[in-house]
Amino acid sequence: MTKQRFNKAIALIDAANSEDQNREICDGKDWPKELLYSHRMSNMLERYVADVDDVVKLAIRAQHIQRWKLPRSDYPMGRKGYHQWRAGLYQFHADTVADLLLESGYEHEFIERVKLAVAKKSLTTNPDAQLVEDASGLVFIEHYMLDFVDKHPEYDEEKWVNITRKTWNKMSDRAHQFILTGNIKVPEPLVTLIRKAASDI
Repeated sequence: MTKQRFNKAIALIDAANSEDQNREICDGKDWPKELLYSHRMSNMLERYVADVDDVVKLAIRAQHIQRWKLPRSDYPMGRKGYHQWRAGLYQFHADTVADLLLESGYEHEFIERVKLAVAKKSLTTNPDAQLVEDASGLVFIEHYMLDFVDKHPEYDEEKWVNITRKTWNKMSDRAHQFILTGNIKVPEPLVTLIRKAASDI
């Protein structure tokens, strides 16, 4: 029963993310953007720490679920609008996966744990949420950060060090060591940037 519920939940999450009209090519395959992201998150979790329960596995898979439905453009520009958007995203993701887990047959207590992890509530005291934060930071550095840098040529190195430091600070010491000991593929242009951000903390 437990395996059946888990497999159904994964299938529902993947189906929801497959609706993404935004596309990305990976290894010659055309993916819905958020479906690819969710698979990268699951893959990173297996590499980072395999011995976790289904709460974390499902939270990891659903961390960006249907993210395109709440675009940044729906919120005011500026820092305040950005933080409102992020808070809205966290709640949207948590509520969306909760409905799918309920459909899959999970109980209230289990669903609430997943919601708290997806919403990244209480990072310092909630190990589920911290694992989601670690995995998202690792995936960002390995797969998305270089493209983010390329889109903002107006930023100088100091700006990038500060941005990298913010990501670094959200991750645990375990994730820091995972990066520094070569367990993720850091794009060569980012190596010096990450070392500077790490050494400045």
